Amino acid sequence: MTTTRTIERIFPAVRTTEGAGFIVHRPFPTRTLMDFDPFLLLDEMGPIDYAPGAAKGAPDHPHRGFETVTYMLEGRFAHKDSAGHSGSLGPGDVQWMTAGAGVIHSEMPDPEFARTGGRIHGLQLWVNLPARDKMIAPRYQELPTASIPVGRSADGKVSVKVIAGEALGVKAAIETRTPILYQHFTIAPGGRVEQPVPAAWRVFAYGLSGAGYYGRDGERGGERVEAQQMVAFANNGDSVVLAAPDDAAEPLEVLLIGGVPLHEPVVRYGPFVMNTEQEIREAVADYQSGRMGRIAH
Repeated sequence: MTTTRTIERIFPAVRTTEGAGFIVHRPFPTRTLMDFDPFLLLDEMGPIDYAPGAAKGAPDHPHRGFETVTYMLEGRFAHKDSAGHSGSLGPGDVQWMTAGAGVIHSEMPDPEFARTGGRIHGLQLWVNLPARDKMIAPRYQELPTASIPVGRSADGKVSVKVIAGEALGVKAAIETRTPILYQHFTIAPGGRVEQPVPAAWRVFAYGLSGAGYYGRDGERGGERVEAQQMVAFANNGDSVVLAAPDDAAEPLEVLLIGGVPLHEPVVRYGPFVMNTEQEIREAVADYQSGRMGRIAH
């Protein structure tokens, strides 16, 4: 018999700017929540409509010691790195980048999108790497939307894109360094799903659109939460319930994200996340000396 987790706390996303000035909604890190082990950051990029020539991105910047997971919902971004890797992410696509020992990365609106303008909406999640993996070679896993497994409930009211982990009988194609779940649920009015989660994992939900009921037994016992809020679940059960109100005007779009906590020291300095101050100093020195390479433009 499963035990459904209750809500520990709700954190509203804070509106801020990132990169060259694009707008993000950030539930963490903020002054009230620094991280959510093993996760370091979640940014919802937009949604924002850009006029032709006005779209912004994140020019050349380094990463070391963690992974970035970029999930595009609308718009198109182009990326390049100091190892010669480049590509483009469109609606529904996912890039799981393991920065490891270090890479210089650029994430900018695709040139054609920048020329015409349009809506940008996406997410970036930072996943901490365990100490044993912080200096591994960088790696990319890119999945176009057509290659991301989709599960559906028997009543047809719930569908889920499984980016990491397993849900509604389907398993993700992404390989993760530590056990992770990352799932995008779409729940029609009156729909409900109970998703198993290992008891030791830290798990949260983040609403993209629509209101939802979370915790205990959905609308009958859960708490109603609006979009752009993060629901941190208590570690007191082995499942979570997500439900859309019967009278909802639109489906509930919600991310469910969780993982095994690392319980390791976290020392952050901008785009470097290591375990000690000395490792941070080494990362800065490696970046400044060019040992992380340069992006050819």
